[in-house]
Amino acid sequence: MSDGKNRQWILNARPTGALTGTEFRWNEAPIPQPADGQVLVRNLWLSFDPTQRGWMSRDSYLPKIPIGEVMRAFGVGQVIQSRHPDFKPGEFVQGGFGWQDYIATDGRGFGGMRKLPSGVPPNLALSLFGITGTTAYFGITDIGQVKAGETVVVSGAAGSTGSVAGQIAKIKGCRVIGTAGGKEKCDWLVEVAGFDGAIDYKSEDIGVRLSALCPNGIDVFFDNVGGIVLNEVLARINLKARIVLCGAISRYNDAVPPPGPSNYFNLTPKRARMEGFIILDYGPRFPEAIEALGRWQREGRLVQKEDVAVGLENAPRTLMRLFTGENFGKQLLKIADPA
Repeated sequence: MSDGKNRQWILNARPTGALTGTEFRWNEAPIPQPADGQVLVRNLWLSFDPTQRGWMSRDSYLPKIPIGEVMRAFGVGQVIQSRHPDFKPGEFVQGGFGWQDYIATDGRGFGGMRKLPSGVPPNLALSLFGITGTTAYFGITDIGQVKAGETVVVSGAAGSTGSVAGQIAKIKGCRVIGTAGGKEKCDWLVEVAGFDGAIDYKSEDIGVRLSALCPNGIDVFFDNVGGIVLNEVLARINLKARIVLCGAISRYNDAVPPPGPSNYFNLTPKRARMEGFIILDYGPRFPEAIEALGRWQREGRLVQKEDVAVGLENAPRTLMRLFTGENFGKQLLKIADPA
């Protein structure tokens, strides 16, 4: 705090296609002072998630980020000053802190603010015990309603959410196939994450491989990608299949939305269900997910892979990694060490 600066990335323009980095503007502002009922938080870690691309472009389950405001993101930080009765200096908190060094907040609004559970390191608070793990947990258990013996397919399976979703399905007794880009990621899915098979969408025919690896059809599809993978899965679903729509990263950079999947009508004869969900709706049940995820991790049944960048100056480039397939696991950025 000695230089009195709060480094920030400001949303400067709406994206039109693939991110280039020019959508953001570097800014240095004075460190804010907390008012009554607020705390001053120093950001330590930031989470990077595909949904941030949507927040930049359009109103959805959240209003789009206004031009000229700090780029929205979940983060973990340390309380530096407090004028709030529930928070003390030195405590670690997480919330919607944005791409900046410091924020003065009362904990209301986007992301809220809550203390980190005892013993949980900041990186895991944003990955396995953050929106990554909770999204996987509720998507598989509540929306997917997986049952032992079923065949589950996960797209974007080497990413932060997909890798956890597939492992939860395995824990529940399912046979799990994942799609990912590149041999290294596919090998990790089988050899480390315990998937029963993996499809390299960059070098393999997705439809042919799905037929080979899922000869008895597909019961649950956890979709992070959309596009061709979704269409090929729809052609192979079983009776009463469940399609869990978590994301569609294959189309986030498209200036014009592509046509929908041609095989969607297979939902009708198969009496199948396709349902989207937003993790923010599950906030009151987060403790349930965190308890289960923590227990499985301690038992050695669940692994979390992270991809960590360093330095606030690298935030735009770190977000862009999500849309080029460069990241491997949960994408995080470390800003600073705690005081």
